[in-house]
Amino acid sequence: MSTERFELIAPCHFGLEAVLKREILDLGYEISKVEDGKVTFLADAQGIADANVFLRTTERILLKVAEVKAETFDELFEATKALPWERYIPADGKFWIAKANSVKSKLFSPSDIQSIMKKAIVERLKGVYNVSWFPEDGASFPIRVAFMKDVATIGIDTSGVSLHKRGYRQMTVKAPITETLASALIMLTPWKKDRSLVDPFCGSGTFPIEAAMMAADIAPGMNRSFLAEDWKQVVPRRCWYEAVEEAQDRVNLKIETDIQGYDIDAEALKAARANAKMAGVESLIHFQQRPVKELHHPKPYGFIITNPPYGERLEEKAALPQLYREIGESYRGLDKWSMYLITSYDKAENDIGRKADKNRKIYNGMLKTYFYQFLGPKPPRRAAQEKKEGTDEEDNFCNRKCR
Repeated sequence: MSTERFELIAPCHFGLEAVLKREILDLGYEISKVEDGKVTFLADAQGIADANVFLRTTERILLKVAEVKAETFDELFEATKALPWERYIPADGKFWIAKANSVKSKLFSPSDIQSIMKKAIVERLKGVYNVSWFPEDGASFPIRVAFMKDVATIGIDTSGVSLHKRGYRQMTVKAPITETLASALIMLTPWKKDRSLVDPFCGSGTFPIEAAMMAADIAPGMNRSFLAEDWKQVVPRRCWYEAVEEAQDRVNLKIETDIQGYDIDAEALKAARANAKMAGVESLIHFQQRPVKELHHPKPYGFIITNPPYGERLEEKAALPQLYREIGESYRGLDKWSMYLITSYDKAENDIGRKADKNRKIYNGMLKTYFYQFLGPKPPRRAAQEKKEGTDEEDNFCNRKCR
């Protein structure tokens, strides 16, 4: 098996880099750099398949080609042409600059950057393959470049469609939270599959479905395809077979869970049930049409994890104070629960009637939001074992499958 090492870039939501870093370490790969909105790590060909199949919180996996400094288009052309593109792109490969962005750099026009780089790659490959024309009817190699202070980070997208597309969202409702963001927020909480979880604004079901997939150890990329599956000269087919086979072996649906999703919108719940069925977790989630003011639960030490309305439209904004008061009242009626909610509504704590124990700034796309964390007490058993669990986590890390 090839032991060639690659540097891979995993982009994520700003503010959630630590969650993604932990996921990558848990897969057994070495982190080389953590920056705002992305984590870079080292892996072999198997790592490209594993990262795409198993990581829950990244948007895509980029194979890093190089970092080059360029302050003029001539410099960009020559630097791009000097890179070993033939290592990745075969003679029949379809390649293009899918995305270019620039921050604090002299070269700032995305369309010009894309045009110059495409010409440079064509010139390089013409010389290598001794051809004057490329059919571009083979595998796809979308290239992404990000300029920061005149240094361009160049990568090839191994994923294709963004990894938040798990393959289960056939029906959707307005303003869904992405699957990758939902997973990361759940991972920021101490929730485990033996604890109750309720999302009283579940919409099309993303939080409950992602939680159920974690509980059953269903890999997020099991039921979708990736561009790099066709990159036979970079990632051998057996890498994908091994990743999916491992994912299938890990699935365990014979578990008891208490995961519930409520919403007042019947159509949203219809979508949630269809999505849960598509994800294979419908038996693990109970969906119900119910307003937040009717949120009750007999068990103690549970979790509310939710994405309540922000009030994007004027008519919704007027209803927010009352809605957040109802959230607070329902939460206070629960026995020793914790509550985690993501919102851009700036009076959330005031209307809930309690200051959050912690809050974390997270960018949901371009929207600045806060992840408010209202912490309940730990269950007695869990509190007593916390010290032991910390030791076990270190032992588990040592026992992980190293690649």
